[in-house]
Amino acid sequence: MTQAQVETVSTGADKAKLAVAALLVLGAVAAYYLLGQQDAWVRVLALLGLLLVAVVVFFTSEPGRQLIGFGREAAREVRKVVWPSRKEALQMTGYVFAFVVVMALFLWLTDKTLEWVLYDLILGWRG
Repeated sequence: MTQAQVETVSTGADKAKLAVAALLVLGAVAAYYLLGQQDAWVRVLALLGLLLVAVVVFFTSEPGRQLIGFGREAAREVRKVVWPSRKEALQMTGYVFAFVVVMALFLWLTDKTLEWVLYDLILGWRG
């Protein structure tokens, strides 16, 4: 039985970069509220500016580079997918709708049959 390998931030520089990125995010939120007397565009600009710097710092760390690599691999896999044609997609959608209608009718018929058996035949409440 193999154990899943857990990846952690290993270098001190990466830990520092992640800490700086987290502090920048907290600073962005704090700046937004501390600049409450300023115009809205100044507050939003400060928020977005500090968040952008935090994102740049994060992407320079090893976890950030791994995230970028993961995104590239995911995009590469999406390009390999064979997508259905319009005709195939419409046919499958039609099948799904037809199945839903048939199931709805079946469940309605089952409900009404059980209602008739229970209330009319067994309990005699109607009729």
